[in-house]
Amino acid sequence: MPRMIFPNLAAKDLPRTKAFWSALGFSFNAQFTDDNAACMVVNDLACVMLLAEPFFKGFTTRQVCDTATHTEAFLALQLDSRAEVEAMVSAALANGGTAAQPPKDHGFMFQWSFYDPDGHHWEPFFMDPSNVQAG
Repeated sequence: MPRMIFPNLAAKDLPRTKAFWSALGFSFNAQFTDDNAACMVVNDLACVMLLAEPFFKGFTTRQVCDTATHTEAFLALQLDSRAEVEAMVSAALANGGTAAQPPKDHGFMFQWSFYDPDGHHWEPFFMDPSNVQAG
């Protein structure tokens, strides 16, 4: 059976966070979305749980990462084309996200990154499998 993944991220303002991701074309699974959490659907095997920060704190004994000054992770998201990467980052920047790193073209892979309104580092990328060298 394929494994699913559900990264959980703290959201300072859950309605704003949902509006941001909706503007980037993502939908939410209503069965797992309420005032405390939103289940953002990436695909059939991956969802991101966006948790209101007070609710998020109930699942850990550690401090929540201050994403204004620290990076807890960067979330790489494979897209189908360079144009799709450019469109997603442009939409992110137009809807409250901020630039993280400039675009990088490695020939076989194109990547560009942004911070969402909660400061989480996202890195959409396109990798052309026909240009990947066998190792």
